[in-house]
Amino acid sequence: MGADSLVTANRKYNHPDMAKITERGQYLIAGAGLSSFCDVAQHIFNPPKPTEADKKNLYHFMVVKFIPALKSCFKDNDLKLESDKDEETRFSLLVAIHGEVFDISDDFAICRDADGIYGIGSGSSLGIGALKSGATVRKALRIAAEKDPYTAAPFLILEQKRG
Repeated sequence: MGADSLVTANRKYNHPDMAKITERGQYLIAGAGLSSFCDVAQHIFNPPKPTEADKKNLYHFMVVKFIPALKSCFKDNDLKLESDKDEETRFSLLVAIHGEVFDISDDFAICRDADGIYGIGSGSSLGIGALKSGATVRKALRIAAEKDPYTAAPFLILEQKRG
């Protein structure tokens, strides 16, 4: 997973404490959108550990155990999403566990893509396009930063092996 380090909320912030990818036990969690939801998911949430049986179908595990635990953590920290669907996406998460990536939207839907290329945030379409054209993660981040005003270095890249 790779991420830039620019956070915007009425102005631009760039500080290493505000990493867009964090390690939470066996997980990598990347966030984009409303900082409050990303902060809770990345720093307060204690994600459930998959059992050996869960590892046989991680998608099912994410739907049945991970998402309810995440919703509960948001509720426990007084975070609520209004049900107005006319608003733009409020937050997005990319969650990796045992080398498998899950794209979680603010309605808690989990999506997967067979090509294994994911992106969230303002520069994601540029980064995805670069990756599909054969760029490395670092090069894709550079391309996104060149063209998207809300994407900037320094970049953080974390790797997780399958299994």
